[in-house]
Amino acid sequence: MPLWLREQRWQQTLSAVYLSLPLRGARATPASIFCTERYLKVSIPPFLFEAILYAPIDDTNSTAKIENGNIFFTLYKKEPAMWDSLTLENVDKEKLQYLRENAVLKAHEKAKEEREAKKVMKEEHKKYALEATMKLEEAERKRIEDLKEKERQKVTKELELWRNQQKEADKYKSTQKERELHQEIGKLKERKNEKMNKTTIPNERTSKTKHKHTKGHGSCSMFSQNLKEEQLPAPRSAATIKVNFTPRVFPTALRESRVAEEEEWLHKQAEARRTISADLSELEDLKEEEKNPDWLKDKGNKMFAMGNYLAAVNAYNLALRLNNKLPLLYLNRAACHLKLRNLHKAIEDSSKALELLTPPVPDNESARVKAYVRRGTAFCQLELYTEGLQDYEAALKIDPKNKNIEKDAEKIRHLIQGTMQGS
Repeated sequence: MPLWLREQRWQQTLSAVYLSLPLRGARATPASIFCTERYLKVSIPPFLFEAILYAPIDDTNSTAKIENGNIFFTLYKKEPAMWDSLTLENVDKEKLQYLRENAVLKAHEKAKEEREAKKVMKEEHKKYALEATMKLEEAERKRIEDLKEKERQKVTKELELWRNQQKEADKYKSTQKERELHQEIGKLKERKNEKMNKTTIPNERTSKTKHKHTKGHGSCSMFSQNLKEEQLPAPRSAATIKVNFTPRVFPTALRESRVAEEEEWLHKQAEARRTISADLSELEDLKEEEKNPDWLKDKGNKMFAMGNYLAAVNAYNLALRLNNKLPLLYLNRAACHLKLRNLHKAIEDSSKALELLTPPVPDNESARVKAYVRRGTAFCQLELYTEGLQDYEAALKIDPKNKNIEKDAEKIRHLIQGTMQGS
């Protein structure tokens, strides 16, 4: 049999009733209190308090506070008036049973409505998180396409400028060659004229003698004289020229290469080979290109674009086993986990990517924004809106002009406020 609590103190105003109920050493919790418009019950075994209130109250705004061995109720009246007593007097058992059952039924209906409302809100949150992720990916895809278009236009302009310069250079060279050719022809003509003058204006006596004694042989002597004057030089001797080139791993010339990028690539390859030779005996059957983390990353990106998220995760897993210091691998795998609803793994991969993206520099701003947004999206889908809002605000600090992230953060704030008001 329960022990009824008969000791209570109450006061009232036109708008509220203040009730104090002693606990007598018992320990009460919020679950021990049940309150509706006309019915109030406190069940703290072995004690029990039950009251049919004199008039209806606003059970939504009414409060109960447990402290110093007492329960203090603040019950707000629906209609301002002074009550004659706290409870209804002379209530028979049938009416008491009816009011009790009616209160319990209303409480069940209200709880069912709240559950339905919470379910609808949860579905809206999921839909919103999905839309936010899709918007973010669409914005990123558009940004990449814009960058590609700008680079294409830039390369086209540079190529056109280079062609014009080549045309001008070829034109200048042809003009120079023509000028040099005219000069050479002029020199040859002058030289020929000088030779003709030397052979056609000889001494008078010599010419007469020649005319008499060498008649019919003058042309032969002149031809032989020209041959003597225009003797060709001896041919050059044959030789072999040896050319020594700088030893290089890459096929391009040193002047056409980027030393920093090549050294970074060689360092990654060496690290991958060390990892493979350490204890990954199961990778022996793979091709040489399949042991390259960059090749595996590109393969995972293609699988993600095709919607095969599990295959993309497998590619990123293998790439991380070869090189676990690449933040983009964790970042891409977090996106796959979001698609597969592996929210805790998405949070872990995003956090690992943020650890590797240090120190924060302008070159890794885009990657850090993605990491914060993807981790914040996973938090929101887990209904951890406070943590999700913190990540979205961190992304806004890096990229304050991103309107999509700002809108998503504002929606999360409204959700947090609605959750606080509902509780």
